[in-house]
Amino acid sequence: MMLLSQITVHFTSFVISFILSFTNIGCNSCTNTTTVPVLSEQKSKTDILPGAFRFDKYLPLIKGKSIAIFANQTTIVGNKHLIDTLKSLGVTPKKVFSPEHGFRGTADAGETVGNYIDQKTGVAIISLYGNKKKPSADDVKDIDILMFDMQDIGVRYYTYISSLQDYIEAAIAYKKPVIILDRPNPNGFYVDGPVLNMKYKSFIGMQPIPAVYGMTMGEYAQMIIREKWIDLKNTQPEIFTDEDKRSSIDLTKCSITIIKCGNYDHNSRYTLPVKPSPNIPDMQSVYLFPSTCFFEGTVFSEGRGTPKPFQWIGHPSLPKNLFSFTPNPTEGAKNSKLYGQLCYGWDLSGTVEEVLQKTNGRLQLKWILEAYRLFPKKDSFFIIPKSGNMEGSFFNKLAGNNELWQQIKAGTPEDEIRKSWEPKLSEFKVTRKKYLLYKDFSAE
Repeated sequence: MMLLSQITVHFTSFVISFILSFTNIGCNSCTNTTTVPVLSEQKSKTDILPGAFRFDKYLPLIKGKSIAIFANQTTIVGNKHLIDTLKSLGVTPKKVFSPEHGFRGTADAGETVGNYIDQKTGVAIISLYGNKKKPSADDVKDIDILMFDMQDIGVRYYTYISSLQDYIEAAIAYKKPVIILDRPNPNGFYVDGPVLNMKYKSFIGMQPIPAVYGMTMGEYAQMIIREKWIDLKNTQPEIFTDEDKRSSIDLTKCSITIIKCGNYDHNSRYTLPVKPSPNIPDMQSVYLFPSTCFFEGTVFSEGRGTPKPFQWIGHPSLPKNLFSFTPNPTEGAKNSKLYGQLCYGWDLSGTVEEVLQKTNGRLQLKWILEAYRLFPKKDSFFIIPKSGNMEGSFFNKLAGNNELWQQIKAGTPEDEIRKSWEPKLSEFKVTRKKYLLYKDFSAE
C-alpha cells in the first residue's frame, strides 16, 4: 500500500512530465513564455538532468512558501523558463534577482542593469550587478526561501560564482534558507591555471581557486562555506542535499540545500542548451574561454563584436598574412574593443572536437605567448591602469597574481610558467576533493 507522500510524488512527476511534453499548455501566461536563445547546432545531453528538472526533490519544500530566485536566461527546464514552469505548478516566485548581463542575458559585460517588472513573466526583477551585488534586508523581508539556478561555465573569472557567494552571504546575514538547483559544469573535466592570490581579489576572482576549478555551483558552495572563506556571521549553516529526503525546511535560519544533477559526473561531456552569456554563443567559446579570456587584459581583440567571441584573436599591428577580422558593435558587445578596425591574428574556431583537441584538456598559454612575441610594441601589449602600475591591472585580476604578465614579458616557456602554478594547484586539488558531490574525472 502506497503512502500519501508517495502518491503525491508520483502524481507530481506525472504532471511535470505532461507539462514538459506539451510546453504550450500550463500557465495562464504561456503566451508570454520566456524566449530561450538556443545554441546553434547544439543540444544538451538527454540523460543528464540538471537540478531544476528534479521537481520531486524540491517542489514539496517550496509549495506554499514565498520564494525569490536568482536567475537568468539559463534558468530553464526543457525549452521553458523555470519561472513559467513553477507558475504552472502553483508556485509563483515573488522576486527574481539577476546577475551580470541581466535576466535576459543580453547586456554587455560590465554593463549596469536596473530593476524593473519583467513584461513576459510579470515578476519584479532586481539586479545584483553593478553597485549593488547583494540582496538588501528590504528585498528579502517578505521571502521565506531564496533559490539559485544559473548555468556556470566553471571558470574563476566568469562572474556567476561571485554572485553565488554574495547571495549566500546575504542569506546568512538575514537568516534565510537557500536552495541551489545544481547544473553540470561544462568545463568540469579538468582543473588548471594559476590559483588566485587573495591580494588580487575582485568580483572576477573572489577566492583562492585556480582559473579552471572543476566544480559545479553546488560543490563550490559547499567549499566556500565549510572552508570558512566567506562571512559566516559566527554561524555554520547546515548543508543538505536532496539525498537527505527532508519534507520541509526550517525557515528561521540559513541552511543550504543542494538539488543535485541526475546522471552526471566529472567525466561527463555536457552541451549547454542555451547561451550562458552574450559572448559565449557555443561550446567552442565555452572550451576556449579559460585560455583566451586573458586577452581581455591586453590591447588585443578577444573576438567580442564578431560571430566568434573568444575564438577569433587579433590586433591591427600583427602580420597581414594572418587570419583577419573586423570587430563591430553587436548585442552584448556594443563597445567591442577595436571595433571597426581590421585585425590580424588567429581563428581558433572549428568543430567542438577540433577545439577540444586544441585546448587538450588544459588552460593553454601558447596563444597569448605567441601574440606577445609577434606584437611590435611590447610595452603597450598589456592594458596598463592610469596609475602606470601593472599591480592593479585587469590582467592581474584575471591571472590572480602579479607574476604571469612578467613571465610573458620575459619570454618564459609555457612549461616553466605551469611549474610555477603547481604547488598551490596541488593544494587546491586536495581541498576540492572534499566537497565533490559527483564522481571525479578519471585523470585525477
